[in-house]
Amino acid sequence: MDMKTRLLQDLKDAMRTRDTLRKDMLQILRAGILQAEKDGQCVLDEPAMLEIVAREVKKRQENLTELARSGRQDILDKNQAELTVLESYLPRQLTESEIDRIVLEAIRESGASSPRDMGQVMKLVMPQTKGRADGKLVNQAVKRHLSG
Repeated sequence: MDMKTRLLQDLKDAMRTRDTLRKDMLQILRAGILQAEKDGQCVLDEPAMLEIVAREVKKRQENLTELARSGRQDILDKNQAELTVLESYLPRQLTESEIDRIVLEAIRESGASSPRDMGQVMKLVMPQTKGRADGKLVNQAVKRHLSG
């Protein structure tokens, strides 16, 4: 089942069970996908839809750090619940060791030997990790392996 169909089905289920948090998150995702399709005048493929989900997840994660300082537990809990709903639509995230393996393979393949070659390595690594690992983690792994 493609993501659009799954989102619509899950939205209907959330409405039936009166799960407002889930319903709201699914409506935000569907609206983001539909807006991107309208802007690009195309039908989005699965990776493009996953990018939209990842963008929403990243927003919620950034909010978590800010909310933790505010001391508002109710808002913090709501944000965490939203994050959980959104993450259920992302593929399994890569572990640090899996990222390291991909980075080391890309370094070997590109012949990179210093931090100046980081761009070449990132070009090879990013397509393999897109949607499955945070770009910041990948970037740190590449830096660590090229400078060490």
